[in-house]
Formats: sequence, C-alpha cells, structure tokens
Amino acid sequence: MTAEQFKAAFRRYPTGVAVISAIGPSGPVGLTASSVASVSVDPPALSFSAMGTRSAHALLEAESFVVNLLGPESAEVARHFASSGGPRFTEEQGWTFLPTGEPALRHALASLRATPLHRLPVGDSTVVVASVHEVFLGPVGGRLVYHDRQFIAAEATPA
Repeated sequence: MTAEQFKAAFRRYPTGVAVISAIGPSGPVGLTASSVASVSVDPPALSFSAMGTRSAHALLEAESFVVNLLGPESAEVARHFASSGGPRFTEEQGWTFLPTGEPALRHALASLRATPLHRLPVGDSTVVVASVHEVFLGPVGGRLVYHDRQFIAAEATPA
C-alpha cells in the first residue's frame, strides 16, 4: 500500500466539515477539519485530528477551542480555513467571540466549546479527544460535505 492509495481511498469517502477555532498567542487561529467525530455522550466528548501546520500548532496549545460544524452557507469559510493566505475571522464570515474568548461562527449548524482531554501524536498528525462544555445550536438544515477534494453544499430536502 502506498500513501497515494491511502489518500485515494479516503477521497471516495464523504465527510462532514468543521472549522476548529481558538485564541492563540497572536490572536484567533483556525483550521478546516473533516475528521470530527462524536466519542461519548456521557460525558460529552469529541475527537478530531490536526496536521502539523502553524494554525494546528497554535490550536493544539490552546486551553479551549470551538468546533464549528458547518452547513451549506459556510463552504467559502471552509475553503479559506483549509488553505493559507485567505481571509479569516472577518465580520462578513459571521464570526463572533464567546464570553470565554473563543471565536465562534454565528451561522454554524452547531458550535461546541471544548477543552482537550488527550493529544496523541500519530505520524504527521495529532489526534485530539476533547471534553465538550457548551453547545450552541445554529440554523437547522442543509449540509456541507467534503468529498474528492471538494466542498459540496446541499440544502435540506423535505422528508
């Protein structure tokens, strides 16, 4: 098996999209993640992985962060946070700051404020398991998925 085969396998697997945000030493930081998963309901916990970028390093050192689960209107925000150099944390993107200081996306389907329980280095990534302390529910409807290197937005369909 090669790295290309491994990547090709996961390109075929659609996932949800989140932007994980925190306050770093130089201000707000964030990254797009497609690896967010629910780990436990009692106590509430989630996991995600972050690769070794500058934003990831700052986020991994943060005492707390917000996992913003994205809906269809957030595709452009996901793109900006998936690469370097794009606009971040602008008013037009819909960012606000929680009373605890972390940035949260107002129109996220849900924003979960969490603190790390475990950080496990694996290859060029770090897997984070985090305790969830607050959930802020946003608008209902639609989905944003990452599939084959594309962000695909879809509105909710009636049942």
